[in-house]
Amino acid sequence: MVSDEIDLFDLFHSIWRQKKLVIGCTLFAGLVGVGYALLAPREYQVSSVLRPAAINELDALNRSEVYKLPPADALAKVGAQLDSYDARLSFFKANPALFQAFQEPGRSLEQSFEAFNRNSIKLILPDPKKADSLSSYIRLELQYPTDMDGVAILNGFVDYAIAAEREQVGADLKVIVNNRLTELKGKIDAARANYETDKESKIAKLLEGDKLKRAQLEDELSALRLQMKMQRSNRLAELNEAISIAKSMGIKNPTTPSSMADAGRSGSSQVMRTEVNNQQIPLYFLGTEALEAERTALQQRTSDDFTNSRVAEIGKELQLLEVNRQVEVMKRRGNEDIFLQDVEPLRAEVARLRSLNIDMSALKLVTIDRRAQEPLSPIKPKKVLVVALSLVAGLLLGMFIALVRHLILTRRTVGYPALDDDRFTRRERKDDQPLG
Repeated sequence: MVSDEIDLFDLFHSIWRQKKLVIGCTLFAGLVGVGYALLAPREYQVSSVLRPAAINELDALNRSEVYKLPPADALAKVGAQLDSYDARLSFFKANPALFQAFQEPGRSLEQSFEAFNRNSIKLILPDPKKADSLSSYIRLELQYPTDMDGVAILNGFVDYAIAAEREQVGADLKVIVNNRLTELKGKIDAARANYETDKESKIAKLLEGDKLKRAQLEDELSALRLQMKMQRSNRLAELNEAISIAKSMGIKNPTTPSSMADAGRSGSSQVMRTEVNNQQIPLYFLGTEALEAERTALQQRTSDDFTNSRVAEIGKELQLLEVNRQVEVMKRRGNEDIFLQDVEPLRAEVARLRSLNIDMSALKLVTIDRRAQEPLSPIKPKKVLVVALSLVAGLLLGMFIALVRHLILTRRTVGYPALDDDRFTRRERKDDQPLG
């Protein structure tokens, strides 16, 4: 134990005797660190923070009942654009002047962009474990060298991503509205086709009904005329029989049975009789003159239509059936769309969709809580840290060299045991003297 403590003491004592070497190494490393800190390329960092837009900014879009986009979803869509490889590459190609520092000879445009995309830009999202509305944000960070305009790049890319997503929302809304209008047009066309079918069916039914009614009336008229003709024939037969009887009885003028009875009696007494009889007087009592006159009239008759009022009624009904006014009116309709059934809500929806403002150029999807600002100082190199680390490294290097020298001297002492302590002491003192 005593020997170890002495050796350790000798070790520290030997390093202390070589303090100039240690200090020299420390100062040299410090100078190297200072030089690196002063000459190393500087890198800067800027960031931009996006937060959800206010509800009223998206109210008009959400109240359209066509496209629903809550503020959180709008922020997520913009974040997807910011993280999109295609969006970053498109911005890189659209602004070559901003990315000249990444374009090196022998590299393709995609290779230059890959270096920028992999090492320079980073998207930071809130911790999902902290489900708090206050933590809903997106932060985009950009590291860039001195010869680049990082502020213009980051702000330009944020604006580019927002504009691209706004254009995408406008395109989606336009497609949805057009598809909805096409669907409504199809429903209205279907209603119009149904109306045309129903109208043609109704006209066909009306015309068919008129045709059937006309045929029935014509059949009734023919049957009625045949009936009247038969009645006239029967009347002529009755008249011929009555004329024959009247001639045989010598009845020339109309008479009655009682009058004929009184004519057969003699005397001049004046008697007035009243005959009450509920039986019909035979036709021959009318006399031959009246019967022959009626027969002549019946034989000269050309039509029996006037003898029955139903004939006139049938003629009237047939005349009315010549033209169906309801069919005529239906065929003369000018604007048939007003007669379509259950299409008013569809037309109202079409009018509402056509009046929608699908221009999304003024739509505010997100709120830019903080735009990129010119940084006050670079993030690389960290001068104080570099100098401090170089000093520590120089100190450790000097102590290591001093330790190695001590071990070498100790090994030499062990190799020459005849040397006395005084000589060895003098050699150590001589080695400890300053150089020059």
